[in-house]
Amino acid sequence: MKKIKSENLTKSNINNRGNNKYLKLEGEVSIEIDYDKYNKDNNRDGFKGYITNSKLSDDKIIGNYGNLWHIEKAFRMSKTDLRIRPIYHRLRNRIEAHICISFTAYSIYKEIERVLYKEKVSLSLKKASELTHNMYQITYTLPESKHLKTKILKMDEEQTELYEIIKKNF
Repeated sequence: MKKIKSENLTKSNINNRGNNKYLKLEGEVSIEIDYDKYNKDNNRDGFKGYITNSKLSDDKIIGNYGNLWHIEKAFRMSKTDLRIRPIYHRLRNRIEAHICISFTAYSIYKEIERVLYKEKVSLSLKKASELTHNMYQITYTLPESKHLKTKILKMDEEQTELYEIIKKNF
């Protein structure tokens, strides 16, 4: 209302999503607030609606909506920590393989998060992830024995602690 009275209404004000639904554009220069729309919306303030095709009960739908943050967190994590996006593949099998590998990485990430929480380790998930970036294992066969052997290369204290926790829980 202040903008209309001051005649200082610009195109950016009109295109602002929150304001434009209450404006009536008449002719080329006359703008007024649509108070009918404004009052109708005002009657619904504080209400939240859910649209679904699910056959779950109302209570379950509302309860599940409360867990939506888990899904949003997973998407954020997949984009940032796991760097799943962007996908530069064109062929269907490569796209599916990329998504499969990304989902596997996410599953491992969540399992490590669960184990760290269960073991009450002071190590953060991000720090644990960083520690694994330079943990190496070598697999070799000695010529005399012809047996396959595996050796984990030297790790620092935090890496050793993380390795022992993972070994214990997997």
